[in-house]
Amino acid sequence: MFTPAPRIEWPARADLLECFKNAFLLAAAVLVLVLPTKHFNRNSHSTVASMSVPAPMHADFNGQAASRDAQQLAQWVARSGDNHHLNFVILDKRDARVFVFDRQAHLIGASPVLLGAAAGDDSVIGIGKRAIADVRPEERTTPAGRFDAEPGRNSSGEDVLWVDYDAAVSMHRVRIVDPVERRLERLASPTPADNRISYGCINVPVRFFENTIAHTFKGQRGVVYVLPEVKSLRAVFPAI
Repeated sequence: MFTPAPRIEWPARADLLECFKNAFLLAAAVLVLVLPTKHFNRNSHSTVASMSVPAPMHADFNGQAASRDAQQLAQWVARSGDNHHLNFVILDKRDARVFVFDRQAHLIGASPVLLGAAAGDDSVIGIGKRAIADVRPEERTTPAGRFDAEPGRNSSGEDVLWVDYDAAVSMHRVRIVDPVERRLERLASPTPADNRISYGCINVPVRFFENTIAHTFKGQRGVVYVLPEVKSLRAVFPAI
């Protein structure tokens, strides 16, 4: 005689769902224990990004002596990138000396210079439109500050590096206009005391202009930083 199998009593629907839930939680717990743990750093993205940013550069004077202000300004330019990856110049008026750097802040060359005869850090408004004969002695200043420089030609057709075009201030070869001024002797003297003779432009030795200035800025812009001689460094460059 056929005997039916015992009837299986299935749990209620709510109990069944509870069983599935508990089984899922148990499986998840086992996976956590079995699988290797991966540590996540909430700052991992920013860390990777910071690693990809180049370290700040360091200005290299290549053994050339320079004043504290010149060194401080050069290091700030290198760290901040204020030169916008362009070759740049630092003019130290107190030492009557110019330093030319490449875009990575490595010194290309340095030279004594001749500067405006009058001490001062500002140009007279509208002075660039005046005739040379109309510029008074006390107005013959070389302005301080940051200047976007570019090569060009002056009214005589001479190639120059324009520092402040509106004020007619440029960097150019030394000119022997009047032998009495002894410009070559002034450049060669061991101190900056006699290097103030121009109307505001920056005179450099001919060979230095042709081999360093003209070559470095041939067909390209640059930045010229002129250190103050009356004002403080931070008054002219507050970001330092």
